[in-house]
Amino acid sequence: MENKLHTTESRLSGPRLEAELMRAKTRRMPRASICKARALLFVVLSCFLSTALPAQKSVSADASPASTPSAKAAQHSHLDRSGKSRKGKASYYGREFYKKEMADGTPMNPQSNAAASKTLPLGTKARVTNLKNGNSEVVEIRDRGPYVKGRIVDLSPKTADKLGLKKDGVAPVEVKPVEVPQADGSVKPGAGVQESERGRASAELQDSHSLR
Repeated sequence: MENKLHTTESRLSGPRLEAELMRAKTRRMPRASICKARALLFVVLSCFLSTALPAQKSVSADASPASTPSAKAAQHSHLDRSGKSRKGKASYYGREFYKKEMADGTPMNPQSNAAASKTLPLGTKARVTNLKNGNSEVVEIRDRGPYVKGRIVDLSPKTADKLGLKKDGVAPVEVKPVEVPQADGSVKPGAGVQESERGRASAELQDSHSLR
């Protein structure tokens, strides 16, 4: 055994032995480099994930629409607090919406004067007039909708019946706000009050003329 080893060592002695050793080292280097690269990549990814995930959770929680002032302002920026009257189409709640929670947190009561609007602030009282027959009723905006183009108000079945639009389901109406909540907590008189006051003043003037 010793003779064989000695013979092999003698055969690879000198420059040839050094060349063989260099080849062996060269073959090992790629595997060692790959292992080192993998280890380095693992460390880098671990550091990145440990810092990025908590930051992402924090950003997601802080940027929710309900928690940012800018988002809250955007939610209320489209509200119409002017008190001006508007014309469009009215529809009414179907049975599937009975007792469902409305935007103000109360259940939908088909026998109430609750109504829905996309633009009027919740709590607004408005006079809705059916332009086909002249019937009118005062409603309170407590929900959001209707989400159909051209429609400006959704009414309770009871109000729809009083206005005479249950048969067709939809009717042209005019919505005149009476009391409009403002952003500062005050209440602004709307077109419904202003027209009532003008009508009252005109009637009083006519009465005074007739007495003369």
